[in-house]
Amino acid sequence: MAGLVSSRGCHKIRSSQIRELLDSKLNVLFDCDGVIWNGETVVAGAPEVVTLLKQQGKKVFFITNNCTRPRASYVTKFIRLGFTDVAEEEIFSSAYCSAAYLRDVAKLQGKVYVIGCQGVVKELRDAGVPIVEEDTDAPTGTIYDYPLDPDVKAVLVGYDEKFDFIKLAKACCYLQNTECLFLATDPDPWHPLRGGRITPGSGSLTAAVETASSRKAMVIGKPSCFMFECIASQFNLDPGQSLMVGDRLETDILFGANCGLDTMLTLTGVSTLEEAQGYKDSDDPERKDFVPDYVVETIADFILAYEEEEG
Repeated sequence: MAGLVSSRGCHKIRSSQIRELLDSKLNVLFDCDGVIWNGETVVAGAPEVVTLLKQQGKKVFFITNNCTRPRASYVTKFIRLGFTDVAEEEIFSSAYCSAAYLRDVAKLQGKVYVIGCQGVVKELRDAGVPIVEEDTDAPTGTIYDYPLDPDVKAVLVGYDEKFDFIKLAKACCYLQNTECLFLATDPDPWHPLRGGRITPGSGSLTAAVETASSRKAMVIGKPSCFMFECIASQFNLDPGQSLMVGDRLETDILFGANCGLDTMLTLTGVSTLEEAQGYKDSDDPERKDFVPDYVVETIADFILAYEEEEG
């Protein structure tokens, strides 16, 4: 790729350079929020980009740390936002991958205590992983008023808008057993909302459990490599033939670096070019993995790259 300079160079590329990069890859991995859509608003041109890449023979995958939806619900959202050719098996969420880890890697023999929303619970049930069924009419009071299930062999923490002191206390009780696995769907500290507001993410809840239990969670979602391993095991992906496209330097870009993928930052989401440049100029070697190989304004630039080449 004579026209491209990589190696965490944070190079902003356009037209022919984008086309050259895409021509060199067989697989394109997209984050969702901030790349494909922002909340319920599709990023302009995103449906056309996905169709175009597939027409060019690329394998396209969507990997998200958002654990609030099961994969079937993501398919519905893609359709609602105008995507016509996204299949459930192309979607890898931190909830789905957490269930896959517990079933296929940990081969859990017991139940999971879940701090998380229905997206996490649904994926666990679909995977056949037993969970502690919570009593919605449970009494209020102290941890002494709540029974603990002796069959719990793992605690999984994800996004939970109903997180409370009792859930924290239960998780800590289970984690006193050093053989009890401690997993987190993802490390995202917060998520942007409309009107400039934010909501705490799974990483914030995990941090509370880590502090209270004096245990460290194993993270399943980005930037952990397990999500790529999960995809690669099903589709036989070569890291050298894969491109990771994301909007968050500390998760998406670090994920790509950890997995040996070329990385691209798109400026339609959380992180900025200035932040990427700051990491590039930092003297801290660990921050170098936050630096993307390439930067584009939006993935809609992919369309222009092919149009200009054909024109």
